[in-house]
Amino acid sequence: MKPHYDVVIVGGAAVGSATAHYLMKHGFTGSVAIIEKDPTYANTCTARSLGGIRQQFSTPENIAMSRFGLKLLRELKSEFGPEADVAFREQGYLILASPEGMPVLRANHTTQIAEGADNIILDPSDLVARFPWISADGLGGGCFGLSGEGWLDPYSLMTLLRKAAVAKGVEIITGEVVSIANDGDKVSALMLADGTRLSIGALVNAAGTGAGELAAFARIDLPVGPRKRYVYVLDCPAASEALHRSPLTVDSTGLYFRPEGKHFLTGLSPDEADEPKDMNWDVDYSFFEDRMWEILARRVPLFEAVKVVNAWVGQYDYNNLDQNAVIGRHPEVANFYFANGFSGHGLQQSPAAGNAVAELIVWGDYRAIDLKRLGYERVAAGTPLYEHNVI
Repeated sequence: MKPHYDVVIVGGAAVGSATAHYLMKHGFTGSVAIIEKDPTYANTCTARSLGGIRQQFSTPENIAMSRFGLKLLRELKSEFGPEADVAFREQGYLILASPEGMPVLRANHTTQIAEGADNIILDPSDLVARFPWISADGLGGGCFGLSGEGWLDPYSLMTLLRKAAVAKGVEIITGEVVSIANDGDKVSALMLADGTRLSIGALVNAAGTGAGELAAFARIDLPVGPRKRYVYVLDCPAASEALHRSPLTVDSTGLYFRPEGKHFLTGLSPDEADEPKDMNWDVDYSFFEDRMWEILARRVPLFEAVKVVNAWVGQYDYNNLDQNAVIGRHPEVANFYFANGFSGHGLQQSPAAGNAVAELIVWGDYRAIDLKRLGYERVAAGTPLYEHNVI
């Protein structure tokens, strides 16, 4: 460990590791360190995520970022070596809508096609013809990703990014930041819980659910914090082969499911008033029984007979302003960079977000994707840029 680093990235999961990887890829010659408090990475947003990648967003920047991530998946072996694998399953996303929701679905589809996505609108009869396991009752239609959507192993992608960065000289420091020193219009140093003080040239906030707290150490207001989400593992003995080949399907209620080996994964974001207050890792199994099972069985009759065989808690680094990421340099604290608040789509956008921050540090502007609209300026002004397809 050195007393000074030119760039310190706080948070070593997918976003932080991607930032380090692209810094080195773009030829940054200074010293870089990642500070991560969980050396196992087991409780990071990345490790506990569902691993989805989709282009079905309402915000053009989100579509572009996911397409950047897709390109990396397509070029994984050339980027990381012949053994690189993240178990990408390109089975698509199917986002369903009620009749009342179809205008929004169609408008989002128009935006997605304009940004290069490969998906189609299906009416109820098309849905049943293509997916015989589905019940179209109460549906106005759906949007299905023909290519470029699916899911992958989150831990594998995070590990590839981190190992690539370390191989090029990035240091990993196990520790927890407890304070940040400001020096005029810059941050100059940080203190770890063990008493270590590091002087810094630039600080990248990639702290996941702790991003708001980290920003507060630098006297910056960032409306990002944890939201607790349950993921249930289901056994369905009656499931057909076609159902096991299903896309990641999002019901008009927001409930989602996808196949995982011989099982299925499912979840549902609670209503705002019912958000869990306790951010521990305990699963509420009654939430599935009380809120989800009936919806699931109504949409897929084969799910009438299912058994919850496992479950886990994940956490969103949730942006309370507009559920969109905050990416870029602080407009006044010149060496403080954000990569925060992805609100559930951080894994798939981690390569693009890390690349964007690296571009700003190395060259001072964006080159691959213009992400100015996702900058902190909208947070400071209180002018949200809403993402309407949050799952």
